[in-house]
Amino acid sequence: MNHSPDLGVLLRPRPASPLAEVRDERFGRYGVRLLVKRDDLVHPELPGNKWRKLAPNLRAAVEGGFPGIVTFGGAYSNHLRATAAAGRLLGLPTVGIVRGEELADRPLNDSLARCAADGMRLCFVTRSEYRRKAEPQARARLLAGAGASSLYPVPEGGSNALALEGCAELGRELRGVCEVVAVACGTGGTLAGLAAGLGPGQRALGVPVLAGEFLGAEIRSLQEAAFGGPAGAWSLAEGFHHGGYARVPARLEAFAADFEERHGFPVERIYVAKLLWALASLAESGAFPAGTAVTAVVTGRP
Repeated sequence: MNHSPDLGVLLRPRPASPLAEVRDERFGRYGVRLLVKRDDLVHPELPGNKWRKLAPNLRAAVEGGFPGIVTFGGAYSNHLRATAAAGRLLGLPTVGIVRGEELADRPLNDSLARCAADGMRLCFVTRSEYRRKAEPQARARLLAGAGASSLYPVPEGGSNALALEGCAELGRELRGVCEVVAVACGTGGTLAGLAAGLGPGQRALGVPVLAGEFLGAEIRSLQEAAFGGPAGAWSLAEGFHHGGYARVPARLEAFAADFEERHGFPVERIYVAKLLWALASLAESGAFPAGTAVTAVVTGRP
């Protein structure tokens, strides 16, 4: 298959994303320094952890001669959008297996419409089928039903062993910069790789954006697959999901809007706003000793 000339541009290593200190009294009054890693600027169309996770998988798909990529996600999945954009840039067909058969008969939301505009073929499946996608036989049925058995499979959220290697580079970019590096978590792959790349004396802190305390086991499993066992120091700050994935209550919206006004950069609501809220709450509660430098990783744009 003939791929576009953007192949090398998309897959080559990119410069480290910008890092800047943000002066905010919600941290400063407790002696905590807040730095912001603008990973949303790492790639113009695949911001932040999406590029870091997808680039190694895209390279494997292209070098392996696969005729396309198939992946999984919900109706508002940033990962689906990023995969569709990558497919367009590479001239590589993409298929998205979407949770929720009922969505097939409804107008596409903005997120799925963007996927379709970028050439992704959407295949809607029942929620019960989707929940079983990790089971080999159920997964094979899903892929066959989508006509995607021959395509290169990327898991939900893009989190696999290759993705962790890409996210470890994020940790390496932050070695020696601070004591704590914090990131919002969906499937846990970014945190798992980030922790592996950090240096001695640093730890990664994950803020889950979904309800349900399931991520710890997922992260351990991902690190086992990628690195052969535990890698780096990490922990999770539970209880900041604000009602569940894609829930943005009024007080979180007001917090995000205020942060944007104070500091002059856009705050993505589903992941980044929850991360920043959690860090401000943890600073207030004394979770960070005075003198601690905390880096918040901005993984995406609105």
